[in-house]
Amino acid sequence: MARENVEFGGLERHRQLIAAGCTAIGVLVVAVLHFVLPEEPAKILLDRGGIGYPFSVQNCIWVVFAVGCGELFVRFRAGRAEQDQLRRNYLPEDERTVLQAQDLGEIYRQVRSTSFASNCFLPRLIQRTILQFQSSRSIDQASTLLNTSMEMYLHEVDLRYNMLRYLTWLVPSLGFIGTVIGMGRALAFAGDPANAQDPLLLNEVTRRLAISFDGTFLALVLAALLVFLTNIAQSREEHALNRAGQYCLDNLVNRLYVA
Repeated sequence: MARENVEFGGLERHRQLIAAGCTAIGVLVVAVLHFVLPEEPAKILLDRGGIGYPFSVQNCIWVVFAVGCGELFVRFRAGRAEQDQLRRNYLPEDERTVLQAQDLGEIYRQVRSTSFASNCFLPRLIQRTILQFQSSRSIDQASTLLNTSMEMYLHEVDLRYNMLRYLTWLVPSLGFIGTVIGMGRALAFAGDPANAQDPLLLNEVTRRLAISFDGTFLALVLAALLVFLTNIAQSREEHALNRAGQYCLDNLVNRLYVA
């Protein structure tokens, strides 16, 4: 478990390095697809052979999608670490134990000594609630602080997904940008006097327009996948936080006794 926490903390602290690594992976995936895909699928997925290739909009979409997958990896690991906290038995879970002020010092020291104390929601909730009760000797104030902390941590979870939300917006935006660029180039080609007498003019314009819309199709598919996985990851973290709050309420606040 300590090793898992070190990995989790490292992932949270080095998200920029993970993003850089995922960018490199995205570039590698594009290179592999370039050599593996037949001509027609390569035109759809990579815009191979298009103007400015390999710096096409489709290739940018793949790289951004890879960065989004790196963010999702961090968030899924964070959610698993939060869920694992509920199995560490920080608090008494039997039906008979009652906690008084003198009992909380040892619990606080044990929670504080773990490597999870500053990273995960459950140990942070336990520490805050215990400190509030020891300073005020009021169960109501301890319960109020628990509820307030839950609201703050829900907001914290939401803030952790800002970058993912941006990437999820960026992917389809790149697709639409590619479509606009492709349509502009197709219209410019059609309006060129040098191409006015070409009998295949309509076919060429149609082909260019089709390629521009292929980029939007790819972007929408990848964005839909990112949204789906983001919702799963966020729901896992929020569910873990809710369970942590219920755990503290059942096994700490409801057991407090003022002599």
